[in-house]
Amino acid sequence: MASAGTNATVAARTAAVRLTDTATHWQLMWWKFRRHKMALLGGGILALMVFFSLFAEFFAPYTPQERTAKYTQGAPMGFHFIDAEGSIHLRPFVYARVTKRDKVTLRLVPTVDTTTRWPIKFFVRSDDYKWMWGLIESDIHFFGFEERKEFLHLLGTDQLGRDIFSRILYATRTSLSIGAIGVLLSFVLGIVLGGIAGYFGGMVDNLIMRLIEFIRSVPTLPLWLALAAALPREWTALQVYISITAILALIGWTHLARRVRGKLLSLREEEFVLAARLSGCSHARIVARHMLPSFMSYMIVDLTISFPYIIMAETALSFLGLGMREPIVSWGVLLYSAQNIRSMILMPWLLIPGLVVIIAVIAFNFLGDGMRDAADPYSQ
Repeated sequence: MASAGTNATVAARTAAVRLTDTATHWQLMWWKFRRHKMALLGGGILALMVFFSLFAEFFAPYTPQERTAKYTQGAPMGFHFIDAEGSIHLRPFVYARVTKRDKVTLRLVPTVDTTTRWPIKFFVRSDDYKWMWGLIESDIHFFGFEERKEFLHLLGTDQLGRDIFSRILYATRTSLSIGAIGVLLSFVLGIVLGGIAGYFGGMVDNLIMRLIEFIRSVPTLPLWLALAAALPREWTALQVYISITAILALIGWTHLARRVRGKLLSLREEEFVLAARLSGCSHARIVARHMLPSFMSYMIVDLTISFPYIIMAETALSFLGLGMREPIVSWGVLLYSAQNIRSMILMPWLLIPGLVVIIAVIAFNFLGDGMRDAADPYSQ
């Protein structure tokens, strides 16, 4: 019996070795990436963020600019399954809110009315919206109320009575799209300019490297502030969105360009590059079809690691009032309302978007660490 078990173990190991020998580089990367638990967790969190942001109109009970006049500066209204009497309810509910005048400040303050319950309904019909880039029109929301006298603000409201939860969903779409577009533009610039410098060398290489050194020598934050402050104040929200994305991309391409240049410098004298030249391939084909694919995995890692920097840059600019502006909502725009001490003391829930930023950045770092390890599948 022991001999049979040993033989089975040896056969299993032999089969695993054979499978590894015949696997492609991308298969080896995926197998190693799957063993990185934190990277899988980070990827799952980011996938959920992307999913909820893409369908924000469906999951958000309100639009970003919709106001609840009866519940301005309202605290989070967490839902319940057990009422004040100890009874259990299968359908979640929130307690009603009534406004009472504060005896000291004479302000109308929302208070909890435990005698009245508002059951939360799912797949309710409310405001019309268009999603999937305006291709689908619907009025069904995942949860909410059909009666306007009832309202639900899971994460509270801001100074104007706008729902924080709904605004976070829409802001996630904006911030992640800025990161994706900015990283894509940086990726293209880095590959093109770094490829030209590394492949041709000489004077072209010197000019591009001096440009990279000049950009990297300027402090990043003052450069962002100067470029963002130069944007005309009368520009529309869409123009500002495009401009901020372009600014972040024009500054963030230098790291990838230097890496691409170094790789191409080490590859341009290899035998497979010489064979491509002798066969009559053009310079563009040699770089695009023969040299770049040989270290594409490392470029993908750089692409993933660049996401947090772009997102943090947009958040910082918008937080300082130089980036996105209303009516566009982003993580930085949401945090802009929490700049002063008074807001942080009276409405600490305005800092919840900051927690979302932290979670997103950590998730990107976990994903980047996993992809960095997987990029070299033969290392232990």
